[in-house]
Amino acid sequence: MWEAYGLVNEDFLWAGTAFHGGIAGQQRAPCGAISAAAIALGLRHRCSPDEKEKAKAGRKAAIADTAELVGSFNEKFGDISCLGLMGVELTDEKARKRAIESGLFEKCDKYVEFVIEKLYELEEKRSSPETGT
Repeated sequence: MWEAYGLVNEDFLWAGTAFHGGIAGQQRAPCGAISAAAIALGLRHRCSPDEKEKAKAGRKAAIADTAELVGSFNEKFGDISCLGLMGVELTDEKARKRAIESGLFEKCDKYVEFVIEKLYELEEKRSSPETGT
């Protein structure tokens, strides 16, 4: 999404690096894909803080889009926390090894895919003629 939102600075790619395993492996945190999407949506609606009304509208839009994404994610997968989604305490080395061997982390691909699709859906919705944005 960084390219779709015109975020050509590679620093933005690094901004979400610690979201693996929730946040830095702390699985009680939200899924890293959700956290990264929240940042992407904030950047998507960014503007100069000097433009008070535009900044207020941007914050409101970022919050609304993020709420919609989180709600949709939770509805589809039944949880937003890494631990709830994975069902395995990855700090337990034996459990983590079994998870790797069983291909459990392939679930993460589905979560990332869902989030990316939802971001595109939100973008289409925002840029449609009915919304006027």
